[in-house]
Amino acid sequence: MTPLRQKMTEALELRGVSPKTLKLYIDCVARFARHYGQSPEHLGRDEIRNYLLFLIHERKVAWGTYKQALAALRFLYRWVLQQGDVVEDIRAPRPERRLPVVLSFEEVHRFFAAIPSFKHRTLLMFAYAAGLRVSEAAQVRVADIDSQRMVIRIVQGKRKKDRYTILSPLLLEMLRHYWWAARPKNYLFPGRGQSGVVRSSTVQRACIEAQRVAGLTKAVTPHTLRHSFATHLLEAGTDLRVIQALLGHASPRTTALYTHVSTKLISQIKSPLDLLVANHAATTAQGVKTEA
Repeated sequence: MTPLRQKMTEALELRGVSPKTLKLYIDCVARFARHYGQSPEHLGRDEIRNYLLFLIHERKVAWGTYKQALAALRFLYRWVLQQGDVVEDIRAPRPERRLPVVLSFEEVHRFFAAIPSFKHRTLLMFAYAAGLRVSEAAQVRVADIDSQRMVIRIVQGKRKKDRYTILSPLLLEMLRHYWWAARPKNYLFPGRGQSGVVRSSTVQRACIEAQRVAGLTKAVTPHTLRHSFATHLLEAGTDLRVIQALLGHASPRTTALYTHVSTKLISQIKSPLDLLVANHAATTAQGVKTEA
């Protein structure tokens, strides 16, 4: 490990970032250094700007990938190299605003029916029923299932926050069948040989295959099930603030996004044109009644 990498690793650890974020930042900086064949200590503002333009125009990376690279370089130059002026005037472009993919109840049913593995099917149904990120579902331990209070404890989720989410009676019954068959000892969904947790990549592959078998045209990921959980709760009349707490969102603005994807709510809204016609008809009928 180079001294610079060691210094950045320690700086990130002192910030308390997750191991995933630490690896992501280190990898982004390593790719930047490889692009120029030099240590970032010898590179400056022009090289950073040209590299970011390279990511946009040549690599055509997604907005999220670009944002990660920029954040990693900002951290490096501000807090590790103590050269914050190098990245001070580099701004991120306005991100694309895309609505999440949401499955209907019928599509969710077809998706689950297309998963042959009992373990993977239970894990994905567990994630959908509780609105969990795939990393959160994989980290749940048997002891986190509170059947007395009918809640699931999520330990150190995103931003290292604990929270509780719902445990439905139907899900509890499914988990009891799963426990009887799999007999997990620590993690509810362990990796092979009861060691560690199931890999997110394994769950992602199960989603891709189930989508193909089910004949769904929508791309389905574990996060699609989380989006569907939130939208279905909203359409059932659940308060947005409750959904925010269940999902573990830091801002209500993030949860409010689901009001834009709920077709059920949208279809119930009356267009001003309908109101205009109804108002005109009522006024006309009142006028006729008055004349009579």
